[in-house]
Amino acid sequence: MCGITGILLAPNTADAGSLRAIGQMTSALRHRGPDGQAVWTNREAGIAFGHRRLAIVDLTEAGRQPMQSASGRYVITFNGEIYNFQDLRRELEGAGHCFRGTGDTEVMLCAIESWGLEAALTRFAGMFAFGLWDLKERILHLARDRMGKKPLYIASTQEALLFASELKAINCFPGFNPELNVDAAAIMLSKGWVPDDHCIWQGVFKLPPGSVLSVTAADFANARGACALAHRTRYWWSLADVACKARREPIAGSDEELTSELDSLLRLSVRERMVADVPLGAFLSGGIDSSTVVALMQAQSSRPVRTFTIAFSEAGFDEAPHAAAVARLLGTDHTELNLSPAEARDVIPELPRVWDEPFADESQIPTLLVARLARRHVTVALSGDGGDECFAGYSRHFMAARLRKLQGLPAPFRRMVTAGIGFLARASLHDFAGRLPLSENARHALRSDRLNRLSHLLEATGEDDLLRRLTGTSSQNLLHHQPPASRSGLPQLDDMLSRLLFDDMTGYLPGDILVKLDRATMASSLEGRCPILDHRVVEFSWRLPNHLKVQNGKGKWILRQLLGRYLPQRLIDRPKQGFDVPIGAWLRGPLRAWAADLIAGIRLSGDGMLDSVKVDACWHAHTNGERDHARDLWPVLMFQAWHNEAMRPSNPATCLSHEIEIPGA
Repeated sequence: MCGITGILLAPNTADAGSLRAIGQMTSALRHRGPDGQAVWTNREAGIAFGHRRLAIVDLTEAGRQPMQSASGRYVITFNGEIYNFQDLRRELEGAGHCFRGTGDTEVMLCAIESWGLEAALTRFAGMFAFGLWDLKERILHLARDRMGKKPLYIASTQEALLFASELKAINCFPGFNPELNVDAAAIMLSKGWVPDDHCIWQGVFKLPPGSVLSVTAADFANARGACALAHRTRYWWSLADVACKARREPIAGSDEELTSELDSLLRLSVRERMVADVPLGAFLSGGIDSSTVVALMQAQSSRPVRTFTIAFSEAGFDEAPHAAAVARLLGTDHTELNLSPAEARDVIPELPRVWDEPFADESQIPTLLVARLARRHVTVALSGDGGDECFAGYSRHFMAARLRKLQGLPAPFRRMVTAGIGFLARASLHDFAGRLPLSENARHALRSDRLNRLSHLLEATGEDDLLRRLTGTSSQNLLHHQPPASRSGLPQLDDMLSRLLFDDMTGYLPGDILVKLDRATMASSLEGRCPILDHRVVEFSWRLPNHLKVQNGKGKWILRQLLGRYLPQRLIDRPKQGFDVPIGAWLRGPLRAWAADLIAGIRLSGDGMLDSVKVDACWHAHTNGERDHARDLWPVLMFQAWHNEAMRPSNPATCLSHEIEIPGA
């Protein structure tokens, strides 16, 4: 796991000295790779690569990047891991190839030389983003993994094409003048995150998951900007193809047989991700996904697996007791960090610097904190991310069919139900629910933000409107500039659950979940690995019938059956809680002054993005206890905090770089 950067100059650029900026750009990503920095330049060709190293496999100099292939034709700067590299290495050695190191980067280069770029990509099982320079053809290839686990931003100035793992590196290039993309900002304010097919800065785009872009300096010059090159990307893997093929070729087998097949697939995925030359552990929340990953790790480990969780003092938000119970039964070496509300809140001012696009998933706070906790003890942590998207774990997945039936009821009845839910939401703010003889799970379900969410869904006017409400927020009501229409060209899927899962896997997963995990772990110099998002598991999940995902109003049915082989049902059958923090209560209490200052800034900025009158009304309704607007306010506050940070003059760090000079071909 690392940070990568690159510069490709336009032809006949007068000042090849611009390549020197590669050192400054790479230094900006030190957090992604604290174990070393190196750059490679070819001034004749006008190309430079940078690499920050987090040493995981092959800690010797043989694993240093940027790395040149054995023949000398290719140079690569690579972020990620190829988990099946040992199998590929044995195959290549059988064909007569020799290796000097023990890492995966050298195997990647050999595979590309032997089989060609796109054929090699289809053989890689892993997470990756890389830049590959072909010295013979003078072509820059940029590639990204299937699910979009690793980020790759592409930008331009008049003289250069740029790429990097994070925007903060691109911001360091002289002549790059960031300008707000108002469409991306509007989407972020309505969803809480910037989709993978947008970027917060004009003139910058993210390479799509499962794609590759091949470009020469002349191509870049003729295209007049990086974004004009976006249409040249080609897909070597497509989830749409996977989904359509799954409809044509559904999987056969009994429920028990398919559960066993999933067990074998996940065991392989976990086993491959346990290969590391540094200490390794796992995040454990006590939920189904992380418990499954840890159970399969412990089943294949000769010693206790290191597990980590964060404990919160607020009732209804603390999953630590569940995690501790799972850890005891599995026999892991468990570490729990008890955080006071003040300690959790203290990290909030850092969030705009960690996520250098505005980002407003409140679970970013505990994710960042648990990553910091894990990094004290290990360098790699496995995560349960992906279980909800693959196997239908969100409430919207098993609520969709019920809500669709409710839409058939008379409108006056639905309005009456909505009004009743609104009353309960307001009552819960005044601790009405706290006086009732309810279980902890029932109190959690009666949280005002959840009730308001249900009320919002019941107001849907049709199936398409219901789908939009299930996958978005109502924050767009606070905007002057409305977000653009949603993506088109999605595959025709014949049921609502499949449509939701596809939308989640191509939108919410790469735009929110994987961004959250990548930035939180990398800010802590920790590698996060997601066994459930192995492409073989993803493709298997799409071939499953829906009844193995949702049964009896519960999601992730097949994953529950699998976990039941390792844990008792009492630790499995509990409502999904999520990695939440009590943002609504904090905004009325200890975060009130911080939020009020940001909202005052919205009034003064006059940039036209937000309707300050509506924002004020929303804020006052929330602080006065009339309604919980945390879901609407958090994106607004995170955007404004990011905007304040982004508009500060940059002062990028500099450092000495280990430079490699290779003459042009």
